[in-house]
Amino acid sequence: MKHTHPLPGDIGLTRISGVTGTLIRVGQWINKDGFADYEHAFLVLPGDQLLEAEPGGARITPLAAYADADVLYVCPDHLTERQRTDICAAATGYAGVPYSFLDYLAIATHRFRLPVPGLRRYVASTRHMICSQLVDQCYLDGGVHLFADGRWPGYVTPMALYRLLAP
Repeated sequence: MKHTHPLPGDIGLTRISGVTGTLIRVGQWINKDGFADYEHAFLVLPGDQLLEAEPGGARITPLAAYADADVLYVCPDHLTERQRTDICAAATGYAGVPYSFLDYLAIATHRFRLPVPGLRRYVASTRHMICSQLVDQCYLDGGVHLFADGRWPGYVTPMALYRLLAP
């Protein structure tokens, strides 16, 4: 479902410019998630706030930070008010969780089925997350499993969210 006015529990997808955005696009392409301009995901919270994973760690900031950005807001069609509440409640516990660019490498390693002992545990760890993993984890903690394709929790890129939820 797509709206122009975000609701708590909605997922915001947006572009990252520069070298970082290009590297994320390439990583998503390697993972067969497409090569498009959604390199960042965040979760809308009540009170016009959001939770996002950043290189300095996950943070809660005002939604107004993206007022001038081109953001696509999406969520599952079946999301109830109770689920939205539970997802947002779970999200507040992730403020401060470290970010890890290495998770993109781990996702690619999994994609190519390279045998790396401990890889699943590494990606599933809540000690570090990329933006889309953080969103997926908040949904899981709120009782909503977004992906039914057998992927391990945490093996989610921003484009995977786009491909799943965008019209």
